[in-house]
Amino acid sequence: MRPLIIVESPAKAKTIEKFLGRTYTVRASKGHVRDLPKSQLGVAVDKDFEPRYITIRGKGDVIKELREAAKKAERVYLATDPDREGEAISWHLAQVLGIKEREPVRIVFHEITKDAVRSALRHARAIDDRLVDAQQARRVLDRLVGYQLSPLLWRKVRPGLSAGRVQSAAVHMIVEREEEIRAFQPQEYWTLATELEAPSGGTFTARYQQEGEDGERILDGEFAQSLAGELQGKDLAVVAVESRRRRRTPPPPFTTSTLQQEASRKLGFTVRRTMAVAQALYEGLELAGEGHVGLVTYIRTDSTRIADEARDAVAAFVREGYGDAYAQPAERRERRRVGVQDAHEAIRPTSVLRHPDALKASLTREQLQLYRLIWQRFVASAMSPAEYEQTTIRLSFGDHPFRAVGSVLVFPGFQALTGAGEEDDGSDLPKVSEGDRCVCLTATVEPHVTEPPPRYTEATLVKALEERGIGRPSTYAPTIQVIQDRKYVERVERRLHPTELGEIVDGMLREHFPEVVDPEFTAELEGRLDKVEEGTVDWKEVLRDFYVPFHRDLEQAEAVIGKVEQQDEVSDVQCENCGRMMVIKHGRFGRFLACPGYPECKNTKPLREPTGVQCPVCGGEIVERRTRRGRTFYGCANYPNCTFTTWKRPVRESCPECGAFLVEQPRRGGQGEYVCVREGCGYRRPMAQAR
Repeated sequence: MRPLIIVESPAKAKTIEKFLGRTYTVRASKGHVRDLPKSQLGVAVDKDFEPRYITIRGKGDVIKELREAAKKAERVYLATDPDREGEAISWHLAQVLGIKEREPVRIVFHEITKDAVRSALRHARAIDDRLVDAQQARRVLDRLVGYQLSPLLWRKVRPGLSAGRVQSAAVHMIVEREEEIRAFQPQEYWTLATELEAPSGGTFTARYQQEGEDGERILDGEFAQSLAGELQGKDLAVVAVESRRRRRTPPPPFTTSTLQQEASRKLGFTVRRTMAVAQALYEGLELAGEGHVGLVTYIRTDSTRIADEARDAVAAFVREGYGDAYAQPAERRERRRVGVQDAHEAIRPTSVLRHPDALKASLTREQLQLYRLIWQRFVASAMSPAEYEQTTIRLSFGDHPFRAVGSVLVFPGFQALTGAGEEDDGSDLPKVSEGDRCVCLTATVEPHVTEPPPRYTEATLVKALEERGIGRPSTYAPTIQVIQDRKYVERVERRLHPTELGEIVDGMLREHFPEVVDPEFTAELEGRLDKVEEGTVDWKEVLRDFYVPFHRDLEQAEAVIGKVEQQDEVSDVQCENCGRMMVIKHGRFGRFLACPGYPECKNTKPLREPTGVQCPVCGGEIVERRTRRGRTFYGCANYPNCTFTTWKRPVRESCPECGAFLVEQPRRGGQGEYVCVREGCGYRRPMAQAR
C-alpha cells in the first residue's frame, strides 16, 4: 500500500520515480482528463453559467488506470503543475477519483528535484478553490467568446475561422501596427561626423550634437554639406571634458516572457519551440551518471524572484569561481513589478553546479543551447555590475556644438561571464583639456531616412502582450500559434504580417465587438481573474458582467452584418480538366490552387511559388513549398519523380566551383553567407561580398 503521486506528464513521472524509489507509486494523467464538450457550448448560461464537464475522448483508459492505482494506494497526492491550470487539473482528478473536498492531497513544487518533492510531500494541502475558480472563469469566458463569436465569422466570412479574447487582441495589435506602417511618412535627415586630431596627437570622432533626444539629426541637407565644407582643416574648441563612472547592472533571471524573447534573439527559436524545449528541461532528462533529472525550475512564471537557498548557492559559486568582488551585494534584491502574480520563482537551473559544458553528451543541441542561456542568465544575475569610465568631450565650432563619447571598462563584473554588450565598443578618447583646440581632419555627411515602427516578431509581440497585461505566461505560445494556424497572421522572415483575412476579421470585430479586440479591456479582464484568485471577486460575477453586453452586441451584429465576399486571386495556371484559370484558395495547410468551376470541376493542386532556380538533380524548377505545420522549404517541381529538397532559401546565382545554385545561410548576430547547395562542394562567401 504505497502512496500514489499523480503528475501530468510521463516524463515528469519518470523523473520523480527515479529519486523517490519504490516507496511511492507515480502515475501520469497525461494532461487534462475532463473538459467542456467540443461539440457544444457546454455552459448553461441560463443556470448562472454552470459548466458541464465530460471525460476527454481517449482518456477513459487513463482514468480507469488511475482509479485502480488509487484504490491500492495508502493515500493519493496530486502533483500537477503549480499554476491555475495545474490546480484545475488536480480538481478534476479529485472529482473522477472520488477524493473528498478539503482532503490534503495537493502538493506543489517548482523544481523537480528530490529535496523539492520531499518537502512538498511534507506540506500537502487541500485543493485551492480560488485558483480553480479563476481557471474556470477563464475557460468559460474563452468558451463563450469562441463558441458564440466563431459561428458568426463562419456565416459572415468563411467556415473554419475562430475568435477569442486574447487571440483577437493580439491580431488587433498586429493589424494596428500594419496601419501605422502604411500611414507612416518618411522624413529625410542628415548626420555630420568629424575626425579630429587632439593636441597630443591622438585622433577621435566627434558628432554634431544639438540639445534634445534627436540632437544628431540635421533636417537641412544643404546646411549639413555647407558646414562640413567649412570644418575641413579648421579647429574645434574643447568646451568641456566630463568623466564619470557608469555601472551596468546584470539583467534579472528569466521570466517566461524574457526567456522567449532572448531565445528568439540569440538562438532564433520560435516561441513555441522555446516552450517545448524548456518543458523537456523542466520535466527531466536522462543524464550520464545521474539518471533522470529535472534541470530547470517551473517555466511559466512572471516573477524574477529567487529562493534564498538558490541565491546563497549561486553566490557561493560566484565567489569560488571569480572572487568576492564579483559577487552581487547581499542587500540588492529585485523589486516586484506592478501586475506580477509572483506565484513562482524565476526560471533558473535546479543546481548551479550543473555546468552546461558537463551536459554536452546528454542533451540535444537545442536543449543545451537553451539550458546554457538559462544557466548563464541566472549566474550573471548574482554577479556585480560592470563598471565603465565614461568620458564626454564637448566641442564647438562657432555656434555649432559637437560631442565625442568614449568609455573604458574598469571592472568587468557580470560581463566576465557573459562578455561585453553589443553597444560596448570599448572606445577610449585621447587626453584633452578645456580650452584645447582640435584640428578637423575630415568631415562626413551621411543621409538617413526615418523608418516606420517595425512589425512585431513573435518575441516582441510577447513583450508587448506582457507590457499591456494581456494573457499570462502560459498563454503566450498557444496564442501566437493559433493566430498563425487560423491564417490571420503570417510569419515572413521572422516578422508577423496580418493577412487579408486577418484584417477583415479584425475590422468586423473592431466595429461590432470593440471590447473583444481592445487590449485595455482584455488586460482589465485579466486583472479581474487575478482578483478571483485572490478571493475578492466571485468568478460568476466576472462572467455575468462580461456576458450581458457581449450577448447584446452578438444579436445586433447578427442582424446588421452582411456576408463578406472575398475575391479569389486568379493564378496563371490553367485547369487541365476544364480549361479555366485556377484560383488561389486558403485551406487548413496553407494556400492551394482550385478550379473556379466547383462543384462541376473539383480539380485542386498544391500552390508552388517559383524561385527561378534550377534543380541540381533533374534540371526542373525549384519551388517554394510548405510543410503541414506551415514551415517553408524548397523542393523540385517534378516531385515525386525528383525528391530534392532544401530548407535554405535558393539564390539565383550559380556556384563558381561546381555550377549548382547557392543558398542563404543566415547567421544570428553576424554577417550571413551564400553557400553551395551541393553536398561536399564547400564553396561559401559573405552575403555582402560581391561576386
